[in-house]
Amino acid sequence: MGILKGCIPFIGKIIDKIECEMILDFMTLSSFKGETKSQGTPKIVMDLAYDVMDKNVLLVEDIIDSGNTIKIVLDLLKQRGAKSVRLLTFLDKPSGREVDVKADYVCFEVPHGFLVGFGLDYKDKLRNLPYVAHMVSNDKK
Repeated sequence: MGILKGCIPFIGKIIDKIECEMILDFMTLSSFKGETKSQGTPKIVMDLAYDVMDKNVLLVEDIIDSGNTIKIVLDLLKQRGAKSVRLLTFLDKPSGREVDVKADYVCFEVPHGFLVGFGLDYKDKLRNLPYVAHMVSNDKK
């Protein structure tokens, strides 16, 4: 299962590598309100279509930063009776971690900074970039 919208490019790259029978499902959560920092507790915007009871779940995420969103999803999947849950993230930013969450599989560990592209957005834009870029502010404070 993937967390929308950021997981779409990553899932698109890996789905044909999964050789077992599977059901693809998605959940949408949001803690960002058009900004670059989380705006509180993540809320479920769209829930899963399928029941995870007694299922092995591979949870696919674009980036783990604070860990707050993914922790909520991990806890929810366990509450719903998933047989097992493994976490795969494209990017891991441990320097931003606020809760204890560790991915089972990490493609790349990244340093502090705001990233865009390959599913990562800024104000719901730039997700379509075919690469990941570090966004630098032009603010003169």
